[in-house]
Amino acid sequence: MTGLLSNIIEMIKPLDRQAMAEAGLRQDILTKPQGSLGRLEELSIQLAGIQRKPIPQIRHKAIITMAGDHGVVAEGVSAFPQQVTAQMVYNFLGGGAGINVITRQVGARIIVVDMGVATELKPNPQLLSRKVAFGTQNMSQSPAMTREQAAKAIETGIEVVASEVAKGLDIVGTGDMGIGNTTASSAICAVMTGKPVAEVTGRGTGIADKQLTHKVKVINRALAVNRPDPKQPLDVLAKVGGFEIGGLVGVMLAAAAHRVPVVIDGFISGAAALIATALSPELKDFLIAAHVSAEAGHQLLLRHLGLKPLLDLGMRLGEGTGAALGIFLAEAAARVLAEMSTFAEAGVSEGDTPGK
Repeated sequence: MTGLLSNIIEMIKPLDRQAMAEAGLRQDILTKPQGSLGRLEELSIQLAGIQRKPIPQIRHKAIITMAGDHGVVAEGVSAFPQQVTAQMVYNFLGGGAGINVITRQVGARIIVVDMGVATELKPNPQLLSRKVAFGTQNMSQSPAMTREQAAKAIETGIEVVASEVAKGLDIVGTGDMGIGNTTASSAICAVMTGKPVAEVTGRGTGIADKQLTHKVKVINRALAVNRPDPKQPLDVLAKVGGFEIGGLVGVMLAAAAHRVPVVIDGFISGAAALIATALSPELKDFLIAAHVSAEAGHQLLLRHLGLKPLLDLGMRLGEGTGAALGIFLAEAAARVLAEMSTFAEAGVSEGDTPGK
């Protein structure tokens, strides 16, 4: 493990229980029946613990969308050709993708990072070029990347977050783009949860039954060839991961180190969370699962992490679209805690509290 990675993991401290207790007490005196806002109340208390503030604030919002290509695409595991990764990055930069629309609605900034797109992208002031390599190797034949590349991908995510924190960051969402990345994520999920590949592998971009059967075989072959060790998260990332997945591991760890809540998107972000929480179990308390996607392994993965998704919309786009919606809900939760009147302030009679 590198010095930067070790230092960031050391910086991750438990949530502030005093701030959480104060937030909980305030929730109980706001003008509503206790607990009537359900998950929004829980979310506001979690945010208080992360930010160490009894009344957390969310003003500066960002989605970090990381892009990378996967050598395993050569095995015919996707409905889309590899060049779509680069084409979609240009779409992000042009403001025309699903994530652009939703981040505009939510009032978040989007940071697009080239972690390992297989082609040379044209320079763009809005693109962070942090290419580890031109796509991973074909994991069904050899490790997807070297251990050094895996560490570099994570460190890049850490550095991206550090520069965003310097600009002002109250909450961050994770996003991804990479044709073939559900194949890598299914492999990670199978290794880290111990579940059979067939149980955690879905249709990705929308493949048919025959191609899905083939995809499962390719992943099983990758696991047999590489034998990734679930007790060594860096080994798993290197053998069957992706550069964008490694980058997101770094984003999650660095955000927690800087006490910034992390809203994770779908299956790809979930796979990154499996690696990140294996590196730092304390990280889990900083994660907010935005939604459960339509991808087969996602629900199982969230259960393994002990995370309850905020939404179930049947989404499977990635890019950070679900995370952006989760950020909206997190901001709503924080604002309710901060701005709603107490019974005393509003002159409203309180109901009988059970047990009193």
